[in-house]
Amino acid sequence: MKGEEENVAVIVKEKDRQWECLRSSLGLLLENHKVDMYVLNHEVEMTEEYSENFEFLVDMEGGAYSNVKENEKHGFTILTLEEIAKKLKDYTVIIPF
Repeated sequence: MKGEEENVAVIVKEKDRQWECLRSSLGLLLENHKVDMYVLNHEVEMTEEYSENFEFLVDMEGGAYSNVKENEKHGFTILTLEEIAKKLKDYTVIIPF
């Protein structure tokens, strides 16, 4: 028997952990949770492999947010840190990387 669906925020601040953040987000989506990924304070390194997996995140209706304007070209919705802080109140689980 599966547990209840959670509303999850997965947050990464360190560029060298962006892959772990994306993989965790995808895994949670596959378990039927609502997942939004947040990339803070750096532009993602959009390799071919990362891009393919990021597209999968978007196709599965996962959210992608960042406070870095350059990430807009990669498909992220840009928010200020204040806007992100307000959104975080709506999650049942927050996973920091």
